[in-house]
Amino acid sequence: MSAPLKKPIEEFKGRDIAATMHAIGVNARDAARILATLSPTEKEHAIAAMGRAIRAATAPILAANREDVAEAEKAGATAAFIDRLRLDEKRIAAMADGVDIVAALPDPVGTVISGWDRPNGMRIEQVRVPLGVIGIIYESRPNVTADAGALGLKAGNAVILRGGSDSFRSSRAIHAAIAAGLSGAGVPETAIQLVPTRDRDAVGLMLAGLDGAIDVIVPRGGKGLVARVQAEARLPVFAHLDGNCHVYVDKAADPDMARSIVLNSKMRRTGVCGAAETLLVDKGGAPTLLALLVRTLIDAGCEVRGDCDTQAADPRVKCATEKDWTTEYLDAIIAVKLVDGVDEAIAHVERYGSHHTDAIVTADRSAAEEFLARVDSAIVLHNASTQFADGGEFGFGAEIGIATGRLHARGPVGVEQLTTFKYRVRGSGQTRP
Repeated sequence: MSAPLKKPIEEFKGRDIAATMHAIGVNARDAARILATLSPTEKEHAIAAMGRAIRAATAPILAANREDVAEAEKAGATAAFIDRLRLDEKRIAAMADGVDIVAALPDPVGTVISGWDRPNGMRIEQVRVPLGVIGIIYESRPNVTADAGALGLKAGNAVILRGGSDSFRSSRAIHAAIAAGLSGAGVPETAIQLVPTRDRDAVGLMLAGLDGAIDVIVPRGGKGLVARVQAEARLPVFAHLDGNCHVYVDKAADPDMARSIVLNSKMRRTGVCGAAETLLVDKGGAPTLLALLVRTLIDAGCEVRGDCDTQAADPRVKCATEKDWTTEYLDAIIAVKLVDGVDEAIAHVERYGSHHTDAIVTADRSAAEEFLARVDSAIVLHNASTQFADGGEFGFGAEIGIATGRLHARGPVGVEQLTTFKYRVRGSGQTRP
């Protein structure tokens, strides 16, 4: 590459927020032009260098994270929130492993999606190209800094990251490692930039597009963040709504399988967006299944809030309110309700769900196909845990969120979803009559 490397903007040094954000946008647009010309091998090497740099920076990343966690604990953050925020050596290693997986993925840029010949002799091809500049706004999870940066770069995009205030120090330490990796690989450090302030005004400037620099915004966080992005954004958004996920246990479910799936869906990690928040149990299977599932959850440390039938099954169950059916707890709490078969289960999911991830457990193939066809969620599972709602588990290497909208991307947003397409037309002198 002949273009000189630009250094990322690390601090304000007397500049106002608007000027700083404008400069970040200009740098990103310049970097995007360079990235669009990189070969698959150059991108693979750059991303692999990011992974090595993250491993080498384990100590400073952990030190920064300890400060973030201490601040969050002092502020009274919940245990689930702390779990999302906290890093350890194993999680940092997993973060770097995820970057390595992205590096090794097939490069989507330049892939011919389809091609055809016209009667006049012209050849038309639909080809994948980068989106350009992606703005990513996220909360609490510092690993998103690495995941989003690697995915964006693999798809040939420049990335502007605005991490959560709670993970500010952790994200800066991870980004510093990423920048070192990029520089060592000869790729502009400005290919992946981190907004150097916690000021919320920076988010507003990103949502306005940074004077045309940003092509798409991806929010990853709670309802408050996503609502603000959807209300204020003046550019396309990959919507990631809350994960009010359901598990419906049909009367034909195997009890042992149901027990295992429900427990994993709720309790493997309660703070992830794919965690089950509502359990629906078929009345026809209640005598065998209800008490078993409720007892399993409570014995595992989960608070159960249920309807009258569920309360009757176990005296430890608390009374559920209407609000419980719409709540994403992100904690060891679940709402439980009896429903009259698959039709009522689907109706409940449609009324209260967030179109994220929903599962059915049953040995009845007809009921399963009914649920899979009619539940309008980004991810619908049969006989599997909702915690598989993850780009890595889909073979994408990583993801920057689960898109719950219907346009362009839906479900895990991985490398391929961070591209668009253009048409290449090859002729031999044709003119239109």
